[in-house]
Amino acid sequence: MAEEICFFTKDSLIIKPPKKSPALLRMIVVVFAMVCGVYICSTCLKQTNTETTSKLWNIEVIERLCHEYDTDRSQIPYLHYPKPKTFNRGECGCNPVRLFAVLSTQRSGSGWFETLLNSHINISSNGEIFSVKERRENSSSILRTLDSVYNLDLFTSASKNHCSAAVGFKWMLNQGLIQHHKEIVEYFNNKGVSVIFLFRRNLLRRMVSVIANSYDRYAKLLNGTHKSHVHSPEEASTLAKYKPEINTTLLITDLKKMEVAATEALEYFNSTRHLTLYYEDLIRNQTKLGDVLDFLKLPQMNLSSRQVKIHSGPLREHIRNWDDVNKTLSGTTYESFLRSDC
Repeated sequence: MAEEICFFTKDSLIIKPPKKSPALLRMIVVVFAMVCGVYICSTCLKQTNTETTSKLWNIEVIERLCHEYDTDRSQIPYLHYPKPKTFNRGECGCNPVRLFAVLSTQRSGSGWFETLLNSHINISSNGEIFSVKERRENSSSILRTLDSVYNLDLFTSASKNHCSAAVGFKWMLNQGLIQHHKEIVEYFNNKGVSVIFLFRRNLLRRMVSVIANSYDRYAKLLNGTHKSHVHSPEEASTLAKYKPEINTTLLITDLKKMEVAATEALEYFNSTRHLTLYYEDLIRNQTKLGDVLDFLKLPQMNLSSRQVKIHSGPLREHIRNWDDVNKTLSGTTYESFLRSDC
C-alpha cells in the first residue's frame, strides 16, 4: 500500500489571524466614549452641586448672623439691615435699624422735638427732608426719597449712619403727605416704619408762632439773619418783640381748618404702627420722652436740647389786638386757648 507522505516546511505553513469587522471596532469605540462621557458628566455635576450647596449654606449662615433670634418675633418686621450704596457700615452692618417718621405741622415743636431725638446716641433724625419740592413732586419721587433715607444714603448734619439704631425724619402735613397718603401708608406698612404724630393742643399759640416766623423771614430781626429756632434767651427776647395782629374775622375758621388737618392725618395713618404726642404734654412731663424711646425700642437716655422757647408767658403779651381776639374766642370751644401758658 502506497503511502503519501506530506511535508510541511516552515515556509509553507502560514497561519493568519481572522479578520475583524471595521463596524464592530467603531461600535466598541463609540460605546467606550459614551460610558466615559456619562461618568465624567455625573462626576462634574456632583462637584457642582456640592459647591453650590456649600455656597448657599455659607450665604445663609452670613445672613443669619445679622439676625437676633432671641428678639420678640413681633418686632422682626421692624428690624432692618440697610446696605448703603454710598458707604460700608463695617462692623455695624449687622446692627438692626428701626425706621420712623415724625408727622407734624409747622410751629408745633417738631424742631425742638427732633433735637431731643438727635441727642440720643443711637438716633438719626434727618430734618424736614420734604421741604425740597423736587422730592415731593409725585408719589414716585416721594418713595425714592424714602428709600434713600431708610437705606442710609441721605446725608445730613444729624446722620449717625454707621451705627444708627433708629433712622427717620420729620414730615409736615402740607409737604405731599396728605395728597399721597395711600401710597405712603402702604410703603410705611410694608417697610415697618413707625409713625410719631406730634401736634400742638393750643392752636392759637401755634398761629402766633407761624405769623411771627413768617414775618421774620423778611424782617430778619437777628442782625439781618432769619432764625426759626434760637439758642439763647437774648435771641428769643428779640424775636418776641414782634407782636402779630390776628385777623379775628377768619380766626375761628382758621382754627377749625387746623383741627381738621390733624384729624385727617390721624385717620389716614391709623393703620400704621403709631404714637400720638402733644407738644404741651412733652413740656409739662419729661417722662413722655421715655415713652418715645420705648416706642422705638431704644435704650433709655436723658434727652436734651439747646433750643429756647420764643413766645413764653401769657398770650396777651404776644398779640397786638389781644382784646379783639379775647372777645372773638370767649364763649367758644377755643376759649381755653386764651389762658394756656404753653
